[in-house]
Formats: sequence, C-alpha cells, structure tokens
Amino acid sequence: MYVVRNTFIAKPGHGSKLADLMSRVFADKDNYRVMTDFVSDFNTVVMESTHESLADYERSMKDYAEGKVSMDPALVEEMKNYASLWQSGKREVFKVVKG
Repeated sequence: MYVVRNTFIAKPGHGSKLADLMSRVFADKDNYRVMTDFVSDFNTVVMESTHESLADYERSMKDYAEGKVSMDPALVEEMKNYASLWQSGKREVFKVVKG
C-alpha cells in the first residue's frame, strides 16, 4: 500500500476555500482525506490518499486528467481555478511497511 500526500501552502485567506474545494471533489472517495494546519505552517492544506500500488495511483491520476472521474459540472468548472488558491506545494509518496 502507498500513501500519497499533496501538501499545499494556500495564499493568505484562501486555506479554507482550498480545503473546502478539495473536500467536495473527493467527498465520495473513501481513500482520500483533506486536512488543514492545526500546529504547522500557516495556511497548510494536505490532501492524502491511499493506493494499493503505484500503478493504481497512476491510473487514478490518468483518469482524473482525462475527465473520466464523475464530478458535478459546476465543481469541474471550479477546479479549473484551484491553482489560484495556493502559492506552493509538494507531493510525497510513502510505502506503508506496517499498519
């Protein structure tokens, strides 16, 4: 199993908007969760997902990029501007060894 963690530093005043948007996009996905800073850098939003394999993760990214993920059209439109809500970010991929 793999854990993929996308960490965003939102623009000031946009952390809640970004977290809300991500929460709505992945609301029906059991293997995704969205977190915000409690004791961390200000304006941090983390989207974390689990995948059985790296191939599974790559397939989900491809499906999303190709529009194969069913999503409300209004949400699709809203996602077009999600990059305007954050100023930097990173992606980490971890292999679960126990758990």
